[in-house]
Amino acid sequence: MSESESFDAQAAAKHLMGMSGLEALRLMMAGNHPPPSISTTLGFYLAEVGDGRALFIGEPSDRILNPLGIVHGGYALTLIDSCTGCAAHTTLPAGVSYTTVETKVNFVRAMTPATGQVRAEGVVVARGRTIITAEGKITDSRGRLLAHGTSTLIVLRQTGKNEQ
Repeated sequence: MSESESFDAQAAAKHLMGMSGLEALRLMMAGNHPPPSISTTLGFYLAEVGDGRALFIGEPSDRILNPLGIVHGGYALTLIDSCTGCAAHTTLPAGVSYTTVETKVNFVRAMTPATGQVRAEGVVVARGRTIITAEGKITDSRGRLLAHGTSTLIVLRQTGKNEQ
């Protein structure tokens, strides 16, 4: 897409809804679909997916610091929400989506730009027809735990013209 072309996020989402969650995420990883703007803004990307699993790689930077010079907690929360949500998404068929109901994160170690590359891995713990729960953890390049959390996600099925 050239700079002069505008990106239609709604059309892109509709295109992805025509395939299973795992297929859609693999399409993005292959570079055949633009990444979500949040990942570009915060500096992380989807690196691996499998059935009930998603791994993101991030690079904390000075663009996301709190006033004390530490990476803002919202960065870790966003990574946990992303990896758990995408782990859940890998289990969904075409035409079915999800949204987060709740995400809880425990911060174990502070992140700074000097932390370097981090890994955020999400794994589905339970998959029901309506609710999916997943766990996520963020580790540094030495494998040290930085944060961990859980997400509850609701499965959204199309019902006629409207989605619920």
